[in-house]
Amino acid sequence: MKKKTEAKRQTILDVAAQAFRELGFEGTSMSEICTRVGGSKATLYNYFPSKEELFSEVMFLSSEAEFAAAHDAIDPTTEDIADSLRHFGEKFLTFLYSPNIRAQRHLAISQSGRTELGRLVYERGVLRSENLIAEFLQAAMNRGKLRQAAPKVATRHLYSLLESELLERFLFQILGEVGADEIKALTARAIEVFMAAYGPLPAASDQQEPVRQPPAGATPQ
Repeated sequence: MKKKTEAKRQTILDVAAQAFRELGFEGTSMSEICTRVGGSKATLYNYFPSKEELFSEVMFLSSEAEFAAAHDAIDPTTEDIADSLRHFGEKFLTFLYSPNIRAQRHLAISQSGRTELGRLVYERGVLRSENLIAEFLQAAMNRGKLRQAAPKVATRHLYSLLESELLERFLFQILGEVGADEIKALTARAIEVFMAAYGPLPAASDQQEPVRQPPAGATPQ
């Protein structure tokens, strides 16, 4: 029975993916998917309670491998935090600004406040990513590789820096193709700023004793 249930669910996902590709999100209805799959609407809604739930599942399944690859670029055992963050940043931005993900983000933003799609994408994409990176930053802080701070706040600062040179043009849909060289350069700049803010504080013994100036009018010894 479990195998039949899983097979039916996969059939729905495959048919829905094809329908969304052909008709778009707004042009596809649950009735259309039900007609293509066969069976009753009740059965379809037992698997997916809304079109937004179904679309988000299709979307995340199509990008799961790339999402995982970007986050696997983080090495939790590394001694060079900046290098690991640069490696992650390049992979993450390559994923985030690929044509498919850009289209999905624009759609989710346009649907926010109108349907549940924006919330689902935020919870399953943005928050999931933030939690993974916050864990890495917390571990780095615990090892003294970064200064102590709220890891969730540091994560949001990191993401803001990585997207700082692209986000406004993306939101207004005037951003052209983002090439590998551009991603590498802007990632390096972002991580440089992040490490300036969150890099470990120097040990007290590493801090130079300030040069004491003699009082005005004093006779040098």
